[in-house]
Amino acid sequence: MWLADNWTDYEVLDTSGGDKLERWGDYILRRPDPQVIWNTPMDIPEWRKLNAHYHRSDRGGGEWEFFDLPGEWTIGYDLKLSGPGTAHLSFHLKPFSFKHTGLFPEQAVNWDWFAPIIANASHGGRKVKVLNLFAYTGGATCAAARAGAHVTHVDASKGMTNWAKENAASSGVPTENTRWIVDDCKKFVEREIRRGNTYDAIIMDPPSYGRGPKGEIWKIEDNIFDLISLCSQLLSDNALFFLINSYTTGLQSSVLTYMMETILTPRLGGSVESDEIGLPVSSNGLILPCGASGRWYR
Repeated sequence: MWLADNWTDYEVLDTSGGDKLERWGDYILRRPDPQVIWNTPMDIPEWRKLNAHYHRSDRGGGEWEFFDLPGEWTIGYDLKLSGPGTAHLSFHLKPFSFKHTGLFPEQAVNWDWFAPIIANASHGGRKVKVLNLFAYTGGATCAAARAGAHVTHVDASKGMTNWAKENAASSGVPTENTRWIVDDCKKFVEREIRRGNTYDAIIMDPPSYGRGPKGEIWKIEDNIFDLISLCSQLLSDNALFFLINSYTTGLQSSVLTYMMETILTPRLGGSVESDEIGLPVSSNGLILPCGASGRWYR
């Protein structure tokens, strides 16, 4: 399992009874997590010092209960670059729909993987172009851009894209290193193919289920292979990497490996590896599973 264990501003303090207890900077949040099907003693004092608690509903969804939490706050992350170098990232957080805060901290393990690849290529004088699909609030966009890439950030939500722009500004991302696109990801990829554009790396974090602007249904098990095939047409002949993230229970890491090996390696060679990603639980040494990632790299 690949662990996001380099955080100082974030930690999973404990997990029990379907909930995770987290520290986001100075604030303690209790949120549900479907992976936490175990019960452990909830004896650390932070369980009784909450700033906010997201309560699940038996009818689906749920709601926040606030005790002492600002409407918005910021945490930072020191991104690993090549050698001893780091770059500081800064993320704006706020509690919003269905338990989310605007950041998936487990993804830091992938930022730390691809940032040195980009930095080393950039130091050699190469202009690295990265396409980030389903890019949400821009964690990967900020990481890739601070490592030296020019990033095209694509997400169908204007609100999420504006949030990503705020994160990029607070993370010190040069404005010339980003291009912001509010669009359906598949339609954008199809247009880029027709335009003859290529990228040196692609990052994608597709949802398990969704609907397009005209009611088109996206179901990851039915659509992900075709989308990877489309995206492969955008990779340059000397592409650096392709990263897929999945939070879908049925999409195991081995499936990510097989798809990329089937689509990418016949043309580009390289290597593929996939694994679960996770967050360490500081109170008891457990690991909280947080989906899976697949990586193709030169």
